[in-house]
Amino acid sequence: MLSQVPSLVAQATGDDHDAGVRHVAQLSARTAYVFTCATLSWGVLIATGWANRIAGRHGLRNSHMVLATLALAFGCLHAVAFTLLRVDPFGLARIAVPLADGGQARHAPGIVGLELMLAIACTAGLRKRIHYRRWLRLHQLAYPAVALTVVHSWLGAAANGTVAVLWLAGLTVLVPTVTVAAARFLPPHVLVRLGMLEPEPGFAPGPGGTGLDVSVDNERCHRYGVCQAEAPVLFQLVDDERLRYERRPPPELFAKARAAARACPMRAIELRERVR
Repeated sequence: MLSQVPSLVAQATGDDHDAGVRHVAQLSARTAYVFTCATLSWGVLIATGWANRIAGRHGLRNSHMVLATLALAFGCLHAVAFTLLRVDPFGLARIAVPLADGGQARHAPGIVGLELMLAIACTAGLRKRIHYRRWLRLHQLAYPAVALTVVHSWLGAAANGTVAVLWLAGLTVLVPTVTVAAARFLPPHVLVRLGMLEPEPGFAPGPGGTGLDVSVDNERCHRYGVCQAEAPVLFQLVDDERLRYERRPPPELFAKARAAARACPMRAIELRERVR
């Protein structure tokens, strides 16, 4: 009987250790979830120009990167914590490859989502070295990556019996994130009617018989290429980083012009109504 005491003490110590590790993993996961939603929301606000009045261009860019870095740091901490378990620890393959080494299906969305985010972070500095539209398409993979991590969070909370906490705290962050992300893709006139977007200076939708003049303030334009992504027919960045654009687009491209003006983070595109 006495010979079993050391093993029982060791088992109790191991249980306490694993309980602490799991608590760290759970806390880091929730923190990463919050920062991920905040990164998505703030990135959309910057891309649409809504946050332009809050701080300067450099500050906006840095704040988005800081939020993304914090989300990735806590996401990685969540994954690495499981390798520190004493009972059934996770191997590197299990936290890096979906369904490998006995991994469960609920882990796969989190693994893929985190790795997508890491890939986006690693290529963030390549924006000026590759074609902007290719870089933008890669950067837009953050949307499905966030969706995958949300699915992982829900499945993990359901498996651990903490889904009620996720509904109370997680959705408080998720709902505004989804709202802002959806608003990013709504037509400009819908956003104007909802009061979420100011009409472009000098332009108001009118009856037929009007034209549209497009101008770009070169002092404010920083050649991000967002306008080209929204309306490649109207805006093109040439090799020497000059911006070429159609000054008088045809009526069928008015919506594209308004979308480009709305998306410009520097508010450098101005639209003016012209009576024919």
